[in-house]
Amino acid sequence: MHTLRNFSVLIIVLMVCSQSLSAHEKGDFIVRIGPALIEPNDSSDDVEGIPGTEVAVDNNVTLGFTIGYMLTSNIGIELLGVTPSPHDLRGRQGLGALNKIGEVDVFPPTLCLQYHIGNSSSIQPYIGAGINYTHFSNEDTSSSLETALGGSTDLDVDDSWGLAAQVGVDVSINDSWLVNAAVWYVDIDADATLSTGAVNRDVDIDIDPWVFFIGIGKKF
Repeated sequence: MHTLRNFSVLIIVLMVCSQSLSAHEKGDFIVRIGPALIEPNDSSDDVEGIPGTEVAVDNNVTLGFTIGYMLTSNIGIELLGVTPSPHDLRGRQGLGALNKIGEVDVFPPTLCLQYHIGNSSSIQPYIGAGINYTHFSNEDTSSSLETALGGSTDLDVDDSWGLAAQVGVDVSINDSWLVNAAVWYVDIDADATLSTGAVNRDVDIDIDPWVFFIGIGKKF
């Protein structure tokens, strides 16, 4: 909640500091780049066969970018991408004493259809909704988890499809350059399998992250 409150303050400051410059127009390509905080709003089932063993996913900051195109002066489409983001996995409840139990890289490109509110101001707030595809890679387990499960353990996480929603604002610096602040909520369901020898244990993790982005953009 502190992150969300601070992000709201940042958006207000950007809007107050803006000047009266050109709005987005039909046919504009808009490219933005900057840091992105991926903050999971996570929950999980128990690891199969081991009651009271939930899994948590840590935050991470990575490099984010968006590529947008204005279909009209009010309607746009936008693709969010980030560099693959490594996240530590930590145990809860019965796994809590193990602390870090693994790690995984998350790559969650998200495509949204946007509505830009107003089209005659240098301040361009917008809302959007769309679809997310998340690819997981570099899955690994910790030595403490392997000891608890009785041997070398492989982690495999299935890719995920889900819905996404966003709000954001572009604030023009001049006719080409802008500052952007945006937040997404993304539905990511990670179906994971822990394999220790011939024993497979499934665990379903709802990552469902907030993604907070602040960046610089250019219109073409």
